[in-house]
Amino acid sequence: MFSRENPYFMHTNKRILVVTGHYGSGKTEFSVSLAMLLRKLDMTGGKRLAVVDLDVANPYFRSRERKELLRQNGIELIASFYDSEITAELPAISADVRKPMEDENCFVIVDVGGNDAGARVLGQFRRYFEGNHLFLTVVNANRPETRDLEGALFHLESIEAETGLKVDGIVDNCHLVMETTAETVKKGRRFCEKVSEASGIPIFCDCYPEALVNRSDLEGVSDHLMPLGMYMRESWLDK
Repeated sequence: MFSRENPYFMHTNKRILVVTGHYGSGKTEFSVSLAMLLRKLDMTGGKRLAVVDLDVANPYFRSRERKELLRQNGIELIASFYDSEITAELPAISADVRKPMEDENCFVIVDVGGNDAGARVLGQFRRYFEGNHLFLTVVNANRPETRDLEGALFHLESIEAETGLKVDGIVDNCHLVMETTAETVKKGRRFCEKVSEASGIPIFCDCYPEALVNRSDLEGVSDHLMPLGMYMRESWLDK
């Protein structure tokens, strides 16, 4: 699916990317930015593109909040069967989430909520993942739960134990929101290298906020630098 030469992600030919990560890791920003980049660069091999929002644990910063933006860019968003903001916090999942997973002509990004408890919802969809998915976990070295090697490894192991799925790749997303610098990104890379070495899980990509950090300042940091669009940050947060 992603060519071996692309400068953004580790090579994979899997059709379903499952994204997990601790609260505040930036997993939803990664999921939405990934979808937007795939559409912009036409990297899905001609397949349809869908984002499935399975985050039923956290009422904030969910990919369903960007449904209209995704739709305008030719990306389908499937989440709650309640199509209303007033019911947005109800932990209800639409039966339609199975449709893109069943469709061989659809590339799917599954945005899963929070820690191991949030990832529990994946159990009912496991049959769609057999041999067809890449299971990613976002790690942010600036979050309390994953700021040291012990915490990060415990996070990875807890998600694997809860879901029964093996984590295939680490998404390095070390950020400090609007205070993120090139050094922040470099710190995350150094940390995730240690996590990767200890766990045996490769690094899928290293993220950086495109609006705040110049890619040229990260030269030599990683072969797979993923630009984030910061789509999930409301402008009023910075006022």
